[in-house]
Amino acid sequence: MAAQAASETAMLREAREAPAAVARLIAANAELAAALGARLRAAPPRFAVTCARGSSDNAATFAKYLFEIRLGVVTASVGPSISSVYQARLRVADALFLSISQSGRSPDLLKLAEAARAEGATTVALVNDAASPLAGLSEVVLPLHAGPERSVAATKSFIASLAGVLQIAAAWSADQALHAAVERLPEMLEEALTSDWSAAVPALVQARDLYVVGRGTGYAVAQEAALKLKETAGLHAEAVSAAEVMHGPQALAGADFPVMILSQPDETLAGMRDLVKKLRDRGVPVIVAGPAAETAEEAGIVALPLASADPLAAPIALIQSFYPLADAVARARGFDPDRPPHLNKVTETV
Repeated sequence: MAAQAASETAMLREAREAPAAVARLIAANAELAAALGARLRAAPPRFAVTCARGSSDNAATFAKYLFEIRLGVVTASVGPSISSVYQARLRVADALFLSISQSGRSPDLLKLAEAARAEGATTVALVNDAASPLAGLSEVVLPLHAGPERSVAATKSFIASLAGVLQIAAAWSADQALHAAVERLPEMLEEALTSDWSAAVPALVQARDLYVVGRGTGYAVAQEAALKLKETAGLHAEAVSAAEVMHGPQALAGADFPVMILSQPDETLAGMRDLVKKLRDRGVPVIVAGPAAETAEEAGIVALPLASADPLAAPIALIQSFYPLADAVARARGFDPDRPPHLNKVTETV
């Protein structure tokens, strides 16, 4: 057992720390989130804006869908270069401005957060380093409580970011079902870690290219999964919405260009099952995770289990189950997932 632990990558160890990190976040941020929720209900923002890079920007996609689905608040991602490069004025008075960052140190995010606060937005930061410059520039700071993350590829901080977004949505909406989903998150993530996705390793090791498909809140984790396979395994992977894949993108899928589908138990499920059938009928190798895999036992389909989860929390369970798979694929392809070539832990874009 000790030898096995010694051979584990930091990426895998940190991914396994996510349930404990989320439990810390939920407990430590409960009062902060409740106060923010009360403030947003008392003075509803006209719209919401997210600002992030890399994995954090994938978490921002989750925020977009969650805020729009459960709160009806139009939410848009804003490119940090608007302020840092173009020196343009961002008119965000009376909006919610949500920054998401692991380090809280990228100059372009800092400049945009500063500009948003000056314009009269309610500035909120989900950040792992509570002593970072981004935290200092934001009115409301919700620390991720993920602890130090040494692997270049973010895992537990990304999952904590999703949990933080879910906690904000629950507090803002005062939705008891969402509050219950938040409270169940640590247990759900522990269960997700027991899901064995190793059946997908051979197909991903041999792949030349890959589509990772999601829809709605699940599209955020499709983006994250594609990013991690690029970063850690040298696999050209592209996230595609299930609403788009059967248009132009499906023309590329084939024998050495499989499709990985991440599904959750919500209104998108019927469409995901239909997509699996269409791709199978075309002879495309398909990897299916989540409830769309329940009817996917035909030849050419790899079915991956998903721990039981609330529909809006299911994407968080999916990515928790995915990270050990990404680690295994990277090593099988001859890469060290802790040291992706040409990448640093903190990318300070201007």
